[in-house]
Order: sequence, then structure tokens, then C-alpha cells
Amino acid sequence: MTPFDFQPRTRLVFGPGKIDTLGELASEMGARRALVVSDPGVIAAGHTARGIAALEKAGIKTHLFDGVHENPTTDDVAAGAKVAKRHDPELLVGLGGGSSMDCAKGINFLYSCGGEMKDYWGVGKALAPMLPMIAVPTTAGTGSETQSFALISDAKTHVKMACGDKKASCRIAVLDAELTISQPSRVTALTGIDALSHALETFVTTRRNPISLAFSREAWRLLASNFASVIANPTDIDARGSMLLGASLAGLAIENSMLGAAHALANPLTTMFDVPHGQAVGVMLPHVIRFNATHVQRQYLDLLREADNGSGPLPGLDGGIEGLADFVTSQLATAGLGTRLRPLGVDPVKLPALAAQAARQWTATFNPRPAPEDELLALYQQAF
Repeated sequence: MTPFDFQPRTRLVFGPGKIDTLGELASEMGARRALVVSDPGVIAAGHTARGIAALEKAGIKTHLFDGVHENPTTDDVAAGAKVAKRHDPELLVGLGGGSSMDCAKGINFLYSCGGEMKDYWGVGKALAPMLPMIAVPTTAGTGSETQSFALISDAKTHVKMACGDKKASCRIAVLDAELTISQPSRVTALTGIDALSHALETFVTTRRNPISLAFSREAWRLLASNFASVIANPTDIDARGSMLLGASLAGLAIENSMLGAAHALANPLTTMFDVPHGQAVGVMLPHVIRFNATHVQRQYLDLLREADNGSGPLPGLDGGIEGLADFVTSQLATAGLGTRLRPLGVDPVKLPALAAQAARQWTATFNPRPAPEDELLALYQQAF
């Protein structure tokens, strides 16, 4: 069996309306000053104000940093760190999607340890204690709330830096499915596909272990069974809750097993052609599943069995591994997302450059089947 070192670091508080307990949870940590990190869309939806009200009701002096952009950059983090230094918080709250939570982690690195964001590119670079953090996700996708990594783009080079340290893990993740209902349908689709890809990739990486597999398996069961439901009926709170919990469990799987070639292929598409992450990873995932099948056939078949909730397999999941790949494609189509690279504006002349970038991605090293540059190029060509 693969050796592992598992220590739960994040308390999960799950249920509708749980954002209203944010002040109580913060008070349990002895915090009297908090910095909330959020983005304009979440603020406009009213979720940020609700979280701040809960904190202030508990007597916690609260300040807001709202300078978060999609795919947060080193500039966003530096601006947030300046606000933190001005108000001297005892607690950080990341309230929003993965961008808000990752930016809050980045702020924590700089505020607690000093330096620049690039100093923490890699694993275990934080040399000082870090502030406690509470994550309140408003999307069911990245699973950042249960991971110790922050993905921050360099503002000059646009390279995505994965900055990870166990001290950056959130103390608490508040999983309130009511907060996900207000998100636009396209955001639901993009984040949901991202979460689904996390469950599928973590289940077969070379670092998979009994702990990560338990999280991957349950995440897949929840996500595969409910993705189409939240697309068809956005107000289905039970399906929303299943997606939110599934995304968090997939985040725990990533924390213990990492990701694979689909994410290595997706990141350059976002960097070079601004393809949204969920779209990029979704369009590449079916081809990676077929590519990996020779090495992890048993694992994929195991997942197919897991999707049977007692009433038979989900539609499209009865055709073996090819059926699994086709299922991902069908979910993309159902959600109105692209299933090929050409309509997404990808230039075929740039495919070799994309493959060269993908080969340098850290996640490629954990793929169950070795994926050198020429194989990654072939996968782009298949997806085109």
C-alpha cells in the first residue's frame, strides 16, 4: 500500500443557513478582529454582507478586502496584504469562490511570513505561524476550502504558482448550499465540471492511497449523481448541497493524492487562450481517461460501479471506460460547455507550445500513465 501521512486540519460545518454561525465559529478561536476577503460578484449577491453581519453580531470588528479578481494575481495578494497590515486582523475569512479563498491564503502568507508570493511557490515554504482562516465557499468547484494550496498567477508572467503549506490550511470550512443558488448557470457548470474532474483524477493518480480514495469515491458518487440536476433545476437545495459537499471532499482527495494530466493540459489553455479552467479541464478529461485506461482500467471500472445508487448506473455510464469518457463529454454538452478546442478559439499552430507548457506542469508527474510532451501534444490534437 502507498505510504501516507493524513492529519485532518479543516473542520467542516455543513448545512443551509450555516453562514449565520460564522461569528460564533470565529469567536471559538478567540478572534476579535477579522479581515474578510471577497469579490464583487459575491458582494453584489449579498453573501458578503451576511457574513460580515454574523461576525459583527458576535462582537468581531470586521474589515473587507474586495480587490479579488478571477484567477487572483500577485498584485491582488499584495494589495490585500497591505489592507491586512493596516487593520492587524486575528482571523482571515475567504468568502466566495476559489479565487477569494486562494487570495485569502496568499494574503496570509505575506502578512504572516513577509516577502513576496513567489517566495512560497512550492511546498512548505512558510517559516512562521500563520493566521487562522475560515473558508466560506459560494461555488461547488475548486475545493480550495479543504486544501493547503493557493493558486496565484504572477501578474507579469501570468504563470500560475501553486503555493502550499499545511499551515495555510483553513481551520473551518462553512458549507452552506444556499450561497451557491445565486451563482450564474455558467459558473455552476464550470465549477461543477472542475469538481467532477477532481474526483476522477485523484482516484487514479500515482499518489492515491486508502485515505484519498475514500474521499475521491464519495466525491464522485455525490457529483456524478447531482451535476445534471443542478443544471436542470438550479434551486434544488439537496442537489446543491451534494455538489458542495462533493467538491469539498474532492479537495480533501487532492490534498492527499494530487491531480493528473487533465489539469496539466488545462492550465496552459487558460494561460495562453483564456479558456476558463473548468472548461479547459473538462474538454481534456475524456481524452485523458482513454489515455490512462491501459494503466488504471480496474480503478475506472470501480468508479463506474460507485455511480450505481441502487437503481442502476447513471445514463451514459454503462459502456465501460469508453462510457465513462463519453459521460464527461455528455455532461459538458448538457451544461452548454464546449467539447472541442477549435470552437474555444485555440490556435492549432500553438498546440506544440501548449504541450511544452503542459509537460512542465507539476500535476503531470502524478498521472498514472507517463505523459511526455509528445503524448500531451497527441491529446491536444485529439481534443481539437
